Amino acid sequence: MSNTLVVVGAQWGDEGKGKITDFYAGGADVVVRHQGGNNAGHTIVFDGKKFALQSIPSGIFNPHIINIMANGMVINPVSVIEELERLHSAGITDYKLYISDRAACVMPYHAALDGAYESLKEGNQIGTTKKGIGPAYKDKYSRVGIRMGDLLDKEYFADRLKNALLEKNLELKSLGLPTYDFDALYAQYLELGERLRPMICDTSVLLNRLIEENKKVLFEGAQGVMLCIDHGTYPYVTSSSPTAASVPVNTGVAPRYVNNVIGVAKAYTTRVGEGPFPTELFDERAEYIRERGHEYGTVTGRPRRVGWLDTVVLNHVRRISGLDYLALMLFDVLTGLDKIRICTGYKLDGKAIDYVPSTINQLSRVEAQYIELDGWSEDITGVKSYDELPANAKAYIAKVEELTKTEVVVVSVGPDREQTIIRKDIF
Repeated sequence: MSNTLVVVGAQWGDEGKGKITDFYAGGADVVVRHQGGNNAGHTIVFDGKKFALQSIPSGIFNPHIINIMANGMVINPVSVIEELERLHSAGITDYKLYISDRAACVMPYHAALDGAYESLKEGNQIGTTKKGIGPAYKDKYSRVGIRMGDLLDKEYFADRLKNALLEKNLELKSLGLPTYDFDALYAQYLELGERLRPMICDTSVLLNRLIEENKKVLFEGAQGVMLCIDHGTYPYVTSSSPTAASVPVNTGVAPRYVNNVIGVAKAYTTRVGEGPFPTELFDERAEYIRERGHEYGTVTGRPRRVGWLDTVVLNHVRRISGLDYLALMLFDVLTGLDKIRICTGYKLDGKAIDYVPSTINQLSRVEAQYIELDGWSEDITGVKSYDELPANAKAYIAKVEELTKTEVVVVSVGPDREQTIIRKDIF
């Protein structure tokens, strides 16, 4: 077993990473969120209560776990404080949380610009949550962004904010949007910085020290690999990379520490927002899966698009992220379907292909090729071991392993932590 484990979403996000991270966090010393912002949620059931985390790592419920929000994230200070207040009101007050001083800060003008950019696209929207994540990453790479550590240095923050507003207010004005007053914004974010000051530090130094002390470290991201800015279905992607390959840059650790990766995939496929979806269903089977799986966005409440499991996608993710294992989630949702399909390949303009095309134009034209398996009707939500599963359910898992060349080590048969079949101890 390894002392580090990376949990990656092996589809378009919403795969159940929160439950898997929460499950493995029970044996971890450190949980690190390495990218994304408060535009994606993890739903975790803890002590019979449901919690929706947006940017805070999943280990926050355990007072012994060190939680790190790393430099690859874009962090909205207002959102973080609101999340902490919600946890406090639920009685979660004993925790360890550290925030990278190098993480980009999501400012109010980012959300304003996010909404404006989407409305300008006129029918070609990306499907952003309009929380300012993309514009915050854009400013990071344009080198006009504010970083969390900046909020702790009054004079430096003043200079950074003045320079940013020169550009942002011009852009907002050109779009017919209200501009931001320096004094008000400066005062607000200085105060936010002071409230978060005890948590803000160089998390790379902290994390490397913890790894050198042989602590068990769990890395989690937001979204899924198919939303990766480099390897996802561009441009219908997020603004960062949720891959295991991005963990070293996003956290400030050496690549040699990223050597144990589990991909989390639903037993079917879902997608939120726009973009091609080769195995999408539009009939009563889609509605059946959507309702049984409660397929509505954690943060937005949007109904998720639903389709069959796509092993072309899973093999793409396996190659990009170096998957060692798979966790198959919401397996119980398929119960009651007479026949279940798995996509094994695509046809593009009549030619068989086994990869995800790089352009939306091509991907929107692919025809999914399927095999069909017999379903099962037995209730599996109380099953505790793999051997107790119905024969057809086991055959489905075996076929997924065969098609992806990846071992399925976790099978989730319900939302609670206890409704988890562990076939192999990996962490």
